[in-house]
Amino acid sequence: MDKFALIGYPIKDSLSPLLFKAAYHGKYDYDLIEYPEFDKCYSIFKENNYRAVNVTAPFKTQALEAADILSKECLECGAANILLKTESGIKAFNSDFLALKKLLTGSKSVIVIGGGGAGKAALAAARSIGITPLLLHHDELQGRNIEADTIVCTLPHYAPGIENIHCNTLIEANYKTPSCNSLKNVKNYIPGTTWLKEQAILGYELMCGEQPDTDAIRKSI
Repeated sequence: MDKFALIGYPIKDSLSPLLFKAAYHGKYDYDLIEYPEFDKCYSIFKENNYRAVNVTAPFKTQALEAADILSKECLECGAANILLKTESGIKAFNSDFLALKKLLTGSKSVIVIGGGGAGKAALAAARSIGITPLLLHHDELQGRNIEADTIVCTLPHYAPGIENIHCNTLIEANYKTPSCNSLKNVKNYIPGTTWLKEQAILGYELMCGEQPDTDAIRKSI
């Protein structure tokens, strides 16, 4: 039977195994391939009976570069978070982009904080719905007013100046140690677990070719 996995480093506390188990009620094995070198993780994926893998930090750009075929959203993002074995080679997808496009619908203006793999997906998702987003890096937050209709924070940890955020909606990627969940000038906070679940719902079907149990995913965490 096909197996699936998550590759990244470090990932021992990832919620992905729980989500995947809920999605298919334990039908498929889902492993953690955790090494600091992408090449080692990628070799394990290619040389063993894995049909597809999720890819998380810090390997989303390397995953894109390793793939033989890129989906449309990967071309737009410059990053990948799914690798799937096909008859034509390894194909890359980006379900972060697909989930964010859904979550950003209706936004009037967007600021993206952080330029890593998740940040690239956020920038591309905003552009795909006709918005020109502003990108801010972690060292550009102090001494300025950070104001937009929607702000997407993809930082892995707190950065000085994060308190300067003013927005109607804030979407945060970091669900382990969030920095933005209690900011006083944010009207609607969307936690990283929501983003995680939405990208899982959209991504697992690409990986497995089988509709996941969306209710079970949403109730799992």
